[in-house]
Amino acid sequence: MEKETAERTCLVADDHPSVLRTLTELLRKWGWTIVASTSDGEDALAKIEQLKPSVALLDLQLPGKSGIEIARRMERISPETAVIIYSGANDPATVREALDAGVRAFVVKEAPLEGLNRALETVASGGTYVDPVVSGLLLRDNDAPELTDRERQVLRLLADGCSYDEVGQQLFISPETVRTHVAKAQRKLGVRTRTQAVAAALRAGLIT
Repeated sequence: MEKETAERTCLVADDHPSVLRTLTELLRKWGWTIVASTSDGEDALAKIEQLKPSVALLDLQLPGKSGIEIARRMERISPETAVIIYSGANDPATVREALDAGVRAFVVKEAPLEGLNRALETVASGGTYVDPVVSGLLLRDNDAPELTDRERQVLRLLADGCSYDEVGQQLFISPETVRTHVAKAQRKLGVRTRTQAVAAALRAGLIT
């Protein structure tokens, strides 16, 4: 039982001081040990790397680095930390991007607090949680072509202006593998060039 208590550690990051304070107090009441709280994304990333909490509860928009950007770094700096995004945004493209980045739970701030507690407990047990409101939006938006997580990652980096070589370096794959992912995405999206693939993916909300 002592081991279970020790593992219920959490870092909280939100750029609104009142929200940050409220979340910190609430999680303590729910039995979590708050190892750090911050309003800055860069600081959150540094503290996660240093403290290795079991959960990081992050606002989507943070100064320095967004919650999604932080989630993308977890596999390398703290794979044992599960990221929960707690956000006012609930559009399907943002949720998909968060999940593709490795976020384990997505909770909207308008939802009842029971939803946040459920997300924390689900993630602590090794599961994944998406707010019911968000799940409904994703289901209604399922006419978009199905791209794999890797195909979205590749197109997202191309949208940022990266070359095939640069995409390969960031994703630790070869430029040829990058080209293969782009070719598959082009076929699924019904386009002939990578520029068209990026544009189509953006329009479909598959990348942001």
